[in-house]
Amino acid sequence: MIDFLNSIDTQIYLFFNGMHTPLADNFMMLFTGRFIWVPMYLAIALMLLKTFGPRLTGIYILAIALAITLTDQTCATLIRPLVARLRPSNIENPLSELAILVDGYRGGRYGFPSCHSANSFALAAFVCSLVRRPKIIAFMIGWAVLNSYTRLYLGVHYPGDLIVGAVIGSFFGYICYLAARRFAPTARETSLASMGNPLFNIPSGLQLSDGTPHSFGITVGDLMISVGVGTIFYIIAMSLTA
Repeated sequence: MIDFLNSIDTQIYLFFNGMHTPLADNFMMLFTGRFIWVPMYLAIALMLLKTFGPRLTGIYILAIALAITLTDQTCATLIRPLVARLRPSNIENPLSELAILVDGYRGGRYGFPSCHSANSFALAAFVCSLVRRPKIIAFMIGWAVLNSYTRLYLGVHYPGDLIVGAVIGSFFGYICYLAARRFAPTARETSLASMGNPLFNIPSGLQLSDGTPHSFGITVGDLMISVGVGTIFYIIAMSLTA
């Protein structure tokens, strides 16, 4: 059974890792970076602060940090040395001869499970569980999936590494959310009810039937998504000029 799963994992890996273009190479290398997403992380912190206030935001940020720490240590310190599954890009792995790498990037020695995928889904699971707004859920899950896929594209992880990492990260993200929600749960629900209130309005240049100027309200959730999408467009622009 293990050999069968490894065979499927390898075939899927070779299929997706084989689809390379110069533009996608640049995009994936930038997207997979940690520091390029700092503006989005700050936007998430601002969203929490504006919605829940300083006290609860401090608790939630500590819970997110705990979720990511537990996730990272479980994957990197506990599971990886125990399973000792070589990355497909590792030169000790015969499969590395077929792997398409970008800029010679191979990652570390072991890759099961993927810390990159696990940490991304830990953050996404926590934010989605806490906020529960369809647009934010769709964006965070999409971001986590694409962030995980970059590791497959770059050749440093098998699909199975990413899937198991996503499960572990989602588990710890949700568990830490359950722990954090025990603090002032009533205040949390009241705060969420006001999340739809706009931070500011942008005039559309149109008027309603009663003569009132029409405008678009921008909420903290919209702002966070805008920062994330803006980062993606920045990555695309940088990929085109690289």
